[in-house]
Parts: sequence; C-alpha cells; structure tokens
Amino acid sequence: MRPVLPRWSGTLAVKAAVFIAVMCCALAALLGVLVHVQVTNQTVGQARDQALQRLTQATERYEAGDTLWRGAGVDPPELPRELRDLAVAGDRGTMVADRAGRPTMWAAGPVEGERALAVAVDYSQQARTIEGLDRAILWSSGLAIGATLLVGAFAVTRVTRRLHTTALVARRISAGDLDARVNDPRTGPRTKAGPPDEVAAVAAALDSMAASLQGKLLAEQRFTADVAHELRTPLTGLHAAAELLPPGRPTELVRDRVAALRTLTEDLLEISRLDTGRERVELDTEQLGPLAERAVRAAGSDTEVRVVRDVSVETDRRRLERVLGNLVANAHKHGRGPVVLTVDGPVVTVRDHGDGFPEYLVAHGPQRFRTEGGTRGHGLGLTIARGQAEVLGARLEFANAPDGGAVATLELAAE
Repeated sequence: MRPVLPRWSGTLAVKAAVFIAVMCCALAALLGVLVHVQVTNQTVGQARDQALQRLTQATERYEAGDTLWRGAGVDPPELPRELRDLAVAGDRGTMVADRAGRPTMWAAGPVEGERALAVAVDYSQQARTIEGLDRAILWSSGLAIGATLLVGAFAVTRVTRRLHTTALVARRISAGDLDARVNDPRTGPRTKAGPPDEVAAVAAALDSMAASLQGKLLAEQRFTADVAHELRTPLTGLHAAAELLPPGRPTELVRDRVAALRTLTEDLLEISRLDTGRERVELDTEQLGPLAERAVRAAGSDTEVRVVRDVSVETDRRRLERVLGNLVANAHKHGRGPVVLTVDGPVVTVRDHGDGFPEYLVAHGPQRFRTEGGTRGHGLGLTIARGQAEVLGARLEFANAPDGGAVATLELAAE
C-alpha cells in the first residue's frame, strides 16, 4: 500500500524545492569529498615524506653509532604493531597513530637483529588543518544550499504564480465568464517582462481559445435570436390564418402545430435573452408554499404539492413560477406519475416516478435541442429553468432517485 502524502507535497513549488535541495546536497557532498580527499592526500603525503626523510637520517646516525635524537628509537613501545612487523620483515613504511593522546606520523625501517628503527613526527597541526577544512566545507555547503534554495524558490514561485493565474482564468471561463483573459506580460514576440516562455505560450493559447469560443457562442446567440425574431412575424400571420379555417380535424392539427412553433419561438427568444445576460430580476418577498401551489395550478397538471416547512424568500415571482412550471411540465412529459412537488424550507424538489434523467443530463446539465430515448421535445424547458435559476441566484441540480424516478432540486436563498 502506497503512503498517502499531504496535499501540499504535490505542488510544483515543493517538488522543485525538493529537487533543488537534493541536487545541491549531492553536488556539495561530491565537491566536499573531492576537496577533502585531495587536501588529505597532499597533507598526509607531505607528513610521510618528512617522516621518511627523518627515518633516513636516524638510520645513518644509528649505523654511525651516534646518539639518536628525541622522537627516534629502536623498538619504541608506542610503535604500532602492524608497522613494527612491516619493518622487521625488511620494509620501510609509515602510519598515522595516536601517541600520548596526540596524532603522530610514524616511520619505521629494519635494523640488524630483527629490530625496527622508528621515528615519530607530530601530526597535530596537519590533523587540525584537515578538521578545519572539513568544517569549512560543511558551513560553505550549507550556505550555498540555503542561497540556492532561496533563489530557486523565488524563480519557481514566479512561474507557479503565473500558472495559478492561468488556472484561475480557465476556471472562470468554464464557469461562463468568457471575457476572462490571462494577459500574461510575457505573451508576444517582444515584451518588457522578458522573452516568451512555455507558461506564456500556455496563457496565449488559453486566451486564443477563450476568444474563439466567445466568438462562436456570440455568433450562435445572434443566430438564435435572429431566427426567433424572424419567425415571429410569419407565425403570427399563420396563427391568424389558422383561426379562419373551418372547424375540423385538419384545422385542429394545423392549430396545434402552429401553437407548438409559437412556443418554440418564444422559448428561443427567452434563451437568447438569458445567454446575453440582459435579464434583470424584480425582487419581492414571497411565501414559497403558496407560490409553488400557484405555479402547479398554472401548469394545469395533476401534481401533488407537499409543504413540509414554509419560508419567506426574496425572489422574482414570475421567474420562480417559470422555473417550477418548467420542472413540473418536464416531469409529466418525460416521466411518469405520481409527480410530487415538495417545499422544505428554501429547498424545492420535483420528483416523478419514471425512468429518470439521462446520464448526460445528470453529469453535465440540460442541453438545448437534445433528448434521448425517443421522447418528444426540444430540450429547452430544463435549459430555461437552469438559466432562470441562475438569474435568481438559486442552484438547480438534477439527479435520479435510488428507487427510480427523476429528482430536480431547487435551492433558494431564504430571508
């Protein structure tokens, strides 16, 4: 089982900081080891040469029968056993070891009688030099790592801040704000902020996509509004002409189709007004229970109204009745009875007992001119209900009940 990391550990800044810290530590350790080894080898080599030189001098004095100076002697008790064995075997060698608690460089060589002539040279100064070098390497590495982390964090933070701005603009665009733009200062071939980089390329692509999407949606809105406006005049004449037809079955069919076209045209006009954001609410205080009952009566359908808890809401009565009427009409048209409208505080639910909403509608919301399952309709009723709910500042959600049936939930702001 993989460990669960905290949320902040997944950010780019943290990953960059960890990467920089690891690389700095590795580089500092490598350079520190190289410097330590080089200086230590040089220091030990110089001490070894000095000890061997003094051993040569001591050997000459010993063979000449002269008195040895202090620090030189035959088989001294402090001589390391490994070095004594090497000298007795006929070889010369050196070794660093402690003598009376002080670092000492020993040099030993063979003399007659299977004995060892040894020379001790004080190694304290060289040992202190190496220790001081190691401390300097540690301190300088720590300072270098800290400075690199600060500079790296500053550089990465600037990049991540721009990425966060781009992500925020993308969320605003997905929420419907098509005027949102990143306007990254590095966008363009020549900018004062510096040459364009990958973040600027992403920002420029997002701005271009938003502008293209906005243009297409505006063209679609204009087309919808123009078509609806152009249809109103001939439909009015067609409706007047249908009223002059003699009674009969063909006349009823013509009038029914003309009424359907007029309803579709009015729905398209309403959607175009909602898309342009020109709708303005006329707020007033209303009791939600009686308002829901009026909306059901106006819909002319057999719908049960349950008021669990009535509240006063500040809303636009006409728009709220339009939303509830569309939800009730959709439940009767595409679902099966019984249809129940429930008022529980500022929350209104409309439920039927049919096959439920399509999966795409539950996941992405209503889409105009899209229906499934061979049902009749244009997919405009729920689209208008969602748009009017947004104008009211309410939240409209769609779901399917566990035991079957579609459930539309409208949540208003209570006083």
